[in-house]
Amino acid sequence: MRVLLLSWEYPPFMVGGLGRHVHALSTALAAAGQQVTVVTRHIPGVPPEELIDGVHVVRAPQDPLQVPASGLAFLAHVISANHTITRVALRIAGGAGYDVIHAHDWLVAHSAITLREKLDVPLVATIHATEMGRHQGWLPEDLSRSIHSVECWLANQVDRVVACSHYMRWEISRLLGVPYQRIDVVVNGVDRELWRVSPAAVTAARLRYAGSGPLIGFAGRLVYEKGVQDIIEAMPRLRAAHPGLRLVVAGDGPYRAELQDRVDRLQLRPAVSFAGFLGNDLPAVIAATDAITVPSIYEPFGMIALEAIAAGVPVVAAEIGGLKEIVEPGHTGMTFRVGDPDALARAVSRLLRDQAAAQRIVKAGHRMLDRYSWEGIAERTLGIYRSIVAGAPSFTGPAPADQHPAVLTVTG
Repeated sequence: MRVLLLSWEYPPFMVGGLGRHVHALSTALAAAGQQVTVVTRHIPGVPPEELIDGVHVVRAPQDPLQVPASGLAFLAHVISANHTITRVALRIAGGAGYDVIHAHDWLVAHSAITLREKLDVPLVATIHATEMGRHQGWLPEDLSRSIHSVECWLANQVDRVVACSHYMRWEISRLLGVPYQRIDVVVNGVDRELWRVSPAAVTAARLRYAGSGPLIGFAGRLVYEKGVQDIIEAMPRLRAAHPGLRLVVAGDGPYRAELQDRVDRLQLRPAVSFAGFLGNDLPAVIAATDAITVPSIYEPFGMIALEAIAAGVPVVAAEIGGLKEIVEPGHTGMTFRVGDPDALARAVSRLLRDQAAAQRIVKAGHRMLDRYSWEGIAERTLGIYRSIVAGAPSFTGPAPADQHPAVLTVTG
């Protein structure tokens, strides 16, 4: 099957988890014998076209327009980039074309819908998150309302929508108006080999970030909805209970300066390290911690929870969204009430005080990882492609019960 994937980000350019997802999915599809092309944005210092791990990666250059990538002008910036993505995808289609197009999130919506109409092939879209979900059920400004409208347009134009969790299936249906029967759930995955780290690398990371006490960690984009503020608020209580405890924050984002200011006001500067975007060093840093915290106040899936488990580290996660489908309290991790720093501190403390329980949690998590292999995820995704190419009807099972009441309070 000839598959075209469209993505705003792809390694080495990655902002959050979307780029890692598309990279893992595309390479797994190629390993399964499919002809896979990824069209993404070009960044300086990277070849505009190359074959990597069996995937034909083509990077579209930005047109020489002075369109800011911030504020309300960001939408114009996205549409401008979509023009070049569309032109490049049409150029490389040639005579063979594609059997299916798979778009990832609203950022490539204009290209995806244009290509579907021009090439007359089926279109699948994975909605990784929603703008209204990120803002806790409301749309605070014109940019947010514009993004929401593009998400609704994309989700209701495609032949099939893919959600990364049952929670996201519920959210997409409720917030974007997509019937349940047009949404398939295909979870994210984890490559265990990428998270197996040498003892020497773990030791080096621990020497860099840990002191004489325990080391806990956070990894993700530094935005409000990831809840980093709650682990910082929990630090004084944790350090009182566990002398010498330190926190390493891996990742970057627009919320970093505000988080660092809060660390200073709590006089935690020596105890909190902002490591920035770590790239290939991330597995070693995660493996060096005694626990990874996932304090999200909005989380469609929670890939970092799987990655920490693969690295052999217990997870402490908020009871929210897709995380509830991964972390079973006391079995595959510890959980706490979302937005509650005191509850977070208690959950971390229970793990740190009971190493035997922590190890049992890690072992249970490892047994769970079999269901998150990229090989299996690629096969399930191929099943969706084949069904829509063959003209099969959408999923016709019953709509699930509303399992997520009061997660979002939708305002007009």
